[in-house]
Amino acid sequence: MNRFILIILLLSISIKSQTKRDPRVVAMAGSYTTIANGIFSVGYNPGLIGLQQNKPMMIQGFQLDFGLVGNFFSIQNIANYSGDTLDLKDKNALFRELEDADGMAFFMDTHMPIPLMNISMGNKAFTANNMILQNYRLPMGLLELMFYGNGQKEDLDLEFNYEILGMNEYGFSFGIPFKSMSWGITAKYMQGLFYLGVDEDSSSSNLITDDIGIYGSGKYVIRQGVGGSGFGLDVGVVSRPYEGWQFGASIINLTGTISWKQGGGNSSASINPLTSSFYPFTWGDSTLNSDESILYTFNIDTIRADKLGGDSLFTNQTRFFVPKNTKDFIIRVPATFRFGASKQLDNFLIASDLVAGFQDKYYARKQWKWSIATEWTRMPKMPMRIGYSWGGGDFKELGMGFGIKRGSIMFDFGFAFRNGMWLHTMKGFNLSFGFTYVGKEKDPNKTDK
Repeated sequence: MNRFILIILLLSISIKSQTKRDPRVVAMAGSYTTIANGIFSVGYNPGLIGLQQNKPMMIQGFQLDFGLVGNFFSIQNIANYSGDTLDLKDKNALFRELEDADGMAFFMDTHMPIPLMNISMGNKAFTANNMILQNYRLPMGLLELMFYGNGQKEDLDLEFNYEILGMNEYGFSFGIPFKSMSWGITAKYMQGLFYLGVDEDSSSSNLITDDIGIYGSGKYVIRQGVGGSGFGLDVGVVSRPYEGWQFGASIINLTGTISWKQGGGNSSASINPLTSSFYPFTWGDSTLNSDESILYTFNIDTIRADKLGGDSLFTNQTRFFVPKNTKDFIIRVPATFRFGASKQLDNFLIASDLVAGFQDKYYARKQWKWSIATEWTRMPKMPMRIGYSWGGGDFKELGMGFGIKRGSIMFDFGFAFRNGMWLHTMKGFNLSFGFTYVGKEKDPNKTDK
């Protein structure tokens, strides 16, 4: 197979194409279960809120976090696999890499806390966040056909994954401190703004390659949800510091679902400048009404030498329709388990986490991810951070960043190379920055009179 043709095909597909983060956790590659402060502990370990009695009030002014990651495209891969012919060894190695990931995947997410609505005080916190998640996965059947032709399997599964989700998440967190530890809980209301995705139960597609020729058909039902709602729950526990050590664990989204109404009302009241670029949805030159779904069908007639002169070997049709039996459908927000430890050493804070998901969806992966990071605080007004993680959805990640504190305002910046450790090997990145108001810290030895 010619490498240039392979790269062009992969690029054409891609071009068609842990959510809650802040700059500090991006810089520390996710090592946050025992060290997050105030509002930033929400989504990682609400047990930390119970140890915040003497910590200052925090108000998040503005923050923007953007990330994308895939499992193939990098400067190095494009240089290695373009311009020449792949031998069998190269094809097998690349195919196994994509097969282990269950296809060619591409994930993009945007996280933006609603300005001035994320507040922590004492052992309580209120948070409000807007999130947009996009997930694309190219089926292994199509990749197998591109790599090996029809020599491997006769029946190739061409069903693909495609989802776009926009939501607001409102949470109230509180912690209960005890002598040696603190327990915490976050109760969340999840407001679904919009959803567009392939209905796997109603969709199917395959391509048959045998001695007769190549033929197949497919049907994809892409359903839309507008105005969903649901509830979620996070729980966590953390030990009090002992000789600089802390240990903690949490389950994020222990429960968490969004129920969507097909043909629901207009969600534009909750659309911000980020979400307005996605909704209302368009398909080709047409715009979907809020009660419409998409039916895409194709048919491949037998491709063989005596039919190559025909003009209808491949036919396809796209149709907008209103489902006769409009039913609500439920999206499960992926749950994650976190376990972490940290150690304070003079001017260095060292933290390490183990994280696992329970399903392969959006930001979660059904495998363990380990991370380790350090924060240097020799200059309290300008902490420096660096972290490394391995495993999970990003495989390898190198994060770095810093903070700058001036008066009561803290500016934080974080950047991470995802699925690769350097500019030429990374297959994605995270970029996060924001401003936070940090009040005056209480003196624990001072008593009110």
